[in-house]
Amino acid sequence: MFVASVAALRTTGSGRCRCRGAGSPQVGLNGGRFLMMQRRELVTRAGIALAVSCSMATSPASANGSAQGLEILPFKADGYNFWTWRGRRIHYVEQGAGQPIVLIHGFGASAFHWRYNIPELAKKYKVYAIDLLGFGWSEKALVDYEATIWMEQVSDFLREIVKEPAVLVGNSLGGFTTLFTATEVPELVRGVVLLNSAGQFSDPNKPAAAPAEDDEEGSPLSRFIVKPLKEAFQRVVLGFLFWQSKQPARVEKVLKSVYIDSSNVDEYLVGSITAPAADPNAGEVYYRLMSRFMSNQSRYTLDRLLGKLACPLLLLWGDLDPWVGPAKAARIQEFYADTAVVHLQAGHCPHDEAPEQANRALLEWLAALDARAKPAEPSLQTV
Repeated sequence: MFVASVAALRTTGSGRCRCRGAGSPQVGLNGGRFLMMQRRELVTRAGIALAVSCSMATSPASANGSAQGLEILPFKADGYNFWTWRGRRIHYVEQGAGQPIVLIHGFGASAFHWRYNIPELAKKYKVYAIDLLGFGWSEKALVDYEATIWMEQVSDFLREIVKEPAVLVGNSLGGFTTLFTATEVPELVRGVVLLNSAGQFSDPNKPAAAPAEDDEEGSPLSRFIVKPLKEAFQRVVLGFLFWQSKQPARVEKVLKSVYIDSSNVDEYLVGSITAPAADPNAGEVYYRLMSRFMSNQSRYTLDRLLGKLACPLLLLWGDLDPWVGPAKAARIQEFYADTAVVHLQAGHCPHDEAPEQANRALLEWLAALDARAKPAEPSLQTV
């Protein structure tokens, strides 16, 4: 499904990209491949992204591969800017001037995952990169992590910090959050960019999931024996996975499995992912994420969200992603007509694996979006 703790590099083929314009509006729900990862695989891989705790490296990122010659966001151990949201401390980066762009990381990552994108985009735009609640340098709040919480966080960030309509850009879990936000506050979003987004299409052959029972409902056996035993078992399993994912060798292995070129899997990247796991609340946040959010995300399917979307959409897709392949991008384009697609020869996090190509494609699309928004010049007529 998604792990945003990855970086990348350039291969000989990473410079090649294929672009397509908007697709047809037909709805392709039948026969589509179920693209969400199996829960067991998700627990193992996502855990590595969030839970590793080792010392934070402050050395500059590798200058190899696709990052050659690109300016990099300086790492700051104490973070950049902080905003208080519902009494919680939220970290964000702000650079540049112009029309606003908001970058949203994936599962287990942070604003530092946009290290090669922020400086380049900030040359023409006002760029924000926010850490979602529970991730990165934002507070590890002990709350119920429902899919709505990050949508509400980003919506309020747009209202209180950005204060004008923005383009939202999201990778993996951040892509899902971006799309969800755009459908709930369309007046605050003028465009959406998804990079190997999380989320699933509904299965027309599967009955809708019944809402979860309240704790007060159900038999005494369920409330006092079955549920406590189930939670205890989950805590043991997830606690072990959290501990296991702290091992640096495992972190590096997972990162390299989703970056086709591993040149950018460096100390900067690994440190920016593992440092937040040292927070005392990180283990409990991980448990709540895996046991609650992952089990109820299916309530908000991609077809439901795309059916409410009302702005231009760009898909920047790493076609070599072992988790979320190009078939998903094709299905999104089939479903939503106002979609442009750029295919990159990269893995799950194309913005960090092939930043030069990703930046170029994004800037070209933003320029076209800006031109599209400008009112037509009045024609001069002689009387």
